[in-house]
Amino acid sequence: MKKLNELFDVAYGNKLDLNKMTRVSRRDGGINFVGRSSQNHGVTGTVAQLDIKPYEAGLLTVALGGTKLLCSFVQEHPFYTAQNVAVLRPKEEMSFAQKLFICICIRHNRFRYSAFGREANRTLRELLVPDFTDFPEWVEGAEVGSIGDKALARAPDTVAFDTSTWRAFPLSALFDLKKGRRLTKAQMTKGATPFIGAIDGNNGVSTSVGQSPIHQGNTITVNYNGSVGEAFYQAEPFWASDDVNVLYPKFKMTPALALFLTTVIRREKYRFNYGRKWHLDRMSQSEIRLPANSAGTPDFAYMENFMHSLPYSSQLP
Repeated sequence: MKKLNELFDVAYGNKLDLNKMTRVSRRDGGINFVGRSSQNHGVTGTVAQLDIKPYEAGLLTVALGGTKLLCSFVQEHPFYTAQNVAVLRPKEEMSFAQKLFICICIRHNRFRYSAFGREANRTLRELLVPDFTDFPEWVEGAEVGSIGDKALARAPDTVAFDTSTWRAFPLSALFDLKKGRRLTKAQMTKGATPFIGAIDGNNGVSTSVGQSPIHQGNTITVNYNGSVGEAFYQAEPFWASDDVNVLYPKFKMTPALALFLTTVIRREKYRFNYGRKWHLDRMSQSEIRLPANSAGTPDFAYMENFMHSLPYSSQLP
């Protein structure tokens, strides 16, 4: 085993604020912006290039704080970083498979830390990870990227559509917005009802409880606290915590439509944070941009067809 700083040069990123940057799509030359998210390789948006040179592709990023401490990724495109994101540059040449293995090893140290408590800023360099000579044989034999490469061939960034023609629609015009309800751990009983908490993974399901559901399925949940702005489609009835808002569609919503909409809603989360929460009143006044038809209403048919054109869409109901 070796300390992380024996294998990598550890830097503490650009410490930039996404809210103060100009959003630019990758097709138009945008640079990936890596935050503390545990999804999408940590990439929370694409921004206009600054006078600062981006970090090059092939480096590792590690989230040092937030609810998903030590989420680690290999960045496959040049990037900038937010605050509390470390950048690891290998001191020796490493294969992609070796980098992924190191990411997994870093994540397995998460139990040593806590969000907003003992974070990893000071001690990341000291984390112990396997030396090259200790890597399991299967690391180099692992097939990486084969599925991802096929998916990338038809990924959304490569699908031709022009978002400049999309229109803004208030969330309150599309949905009835309702709050979740507080349920403490002491009150929870054992059962099979999904409990939706303010987390950023597992479709929002943090546990299962014995209480009866308080919200219907075929709805969307959006965190207003915790991992603010994370949105998930809920197919089955559930209990939502008081840190979660529930969106009941005013239109006929299918799973494909819901997945399109949750993706768009998540794109708004950069406007909010742990200090500026997306509470119910603020959410009811918020707008999202969607494809519109000639009548000026949301083009749900386009959204549905778009989702069914994507990789693995055959798995949609």
